[in-house]
Amino acid sequence: MNLDQYKATPDKPLKEYATAPQNPLDKKAAKKALKKSRKELADFQERMYAHDRHAVLVCFQGMDTSGKDSLIREVFKDFNVRGVEQHSFKVPTELELSHGYLWRHYIALPSKGHFGIFNRTHYENVLVTRVHPEYLLSENLPDIHKPEDADDEFWNMRFEQINNFEKELVQNGTKVFKFFLNLSKEEQKNRLLRRLRLPEKNWKFSAGDLKERAIWDKYMHAYEQAIQHTTTPQAPWHVIPADDKPMARYIVCQILVEQLSKLDDVKFPELDEKTASRLDEFKNLLNNE
Repeated sequence: MNLDQYKATPDKPLKEYATAPQNPLDKKAAKKALKKSRKELADFQERMYAHDRHAVLVCFQGMDTSGKDSLIREVFKDFNVRGVEQHSFKVPTELELSHGYLWRHYIALPSKGHFGIFNRTHYENVLVTRVHPEYLLSENLPDIHKPEDADDEFWNMRFEQINNFEKELVQNGTKVFKFFLNLSKEEQKNRLLRRLRLPEKNWKFSAGDLKERAIWDKYMHAYEQAIQHTTTPQAPWHVIPADDKPMARYIVCQILVEQLSKLDDVKFPELDEKTASRLDEFKNLLNNE
């Protein structure tokens, strides 16, 4: 599978990215392939935890019903919980609003040896707030007194701030992955109807989903602008066809495995010479208890 096809470029319109994969595996084969791939990913996590010099930040964005929660569950289910942390960023609290918008993301970053998973991310600050600029008024920004004050110059400033934020992370040993789950409007309709049709899925439905769906084009514009301005060599975006959930999970996992395998310095640490020379002594002590 050519994984480069999913890497975003600054000049490619969002509508040119597929929402369904070409030549997909059938559901059973995709699940089997994912099982193998996520085992490789979990093995890397174990080595990275022991190595303790790198961190990995995996960011997921997508419209409602794009499959973020289930993808995270399936891709990372073999991980040792001591080496992974997940954060889902909701509406900012009063404390969070009293700081700069990146503050709550800084304090949630993974430490060395750990994976961090952001389910909705710092990009909410150039997506939801761009579609609903009135939300910016809660941030008490010096030059934003009404929604119209958030002009192109303002958003370009935020893109630059985000790029600098991610550049700093990479320079200090954090590998950054950004995935946009690219769902078609028709498939979202099917998934929303499924939530309404199945009693056990009713709890997932919110009337607010329909309000946001009504401004789909505004969201697509915001995503396109964010992806084009913030896909960088050190932190590229990957646009994942999300209409096929099993394939989306497999593609994401394979991208992680392929890219992280390039960190060939990530190995289990060796024992110091003094300890290594006493292994037989330690074995005998245990066997002779």
